[in-house]
Amino acid sequence: MKKLIVFLLVLIALLQYRLWLGDGGIAELQELQDRIEKLTEEGEKRRERNAALEADVRDLKEGTDAIEERARQELGMIKQRETFVQVIEMPKNKTHDRSPQPKPSERKTTPQKTERPR
Repeated sequence: MKKLIVFLLVLIALLQYRLWLGDGGIAELQELQDRIEKLTEEGEKRRERNAALEADVRDLKEGTDAIEERARQELGMIKQRETFVQVIEMPKNKTHDRSPQPKPSERKTTPQKTERPR
């Protein structure tokens, strides 16, 4: 009887080992679930990126607004009879300048359209 109990305990221990640590066990199942989750997130990011790229391609095919925007932002191009104005802010010197400075959100640093003098 004692041998039977010892045999059953050893058998249960081996089955538990296989369940928790063996091939196809709970640890491997958890690793696979984590991998599936990561791949799903990566796939969603790629779908969003593809949608944005498709929209860019559609914009470029359908009109000149997207082309003009890219030329202005990436290449610094301007149209004829436009003047590009860039505002460069000087460091604030408190000893010489006592005039109030605009807040960063109020400063204008974007190009503005103006006609060139003739």
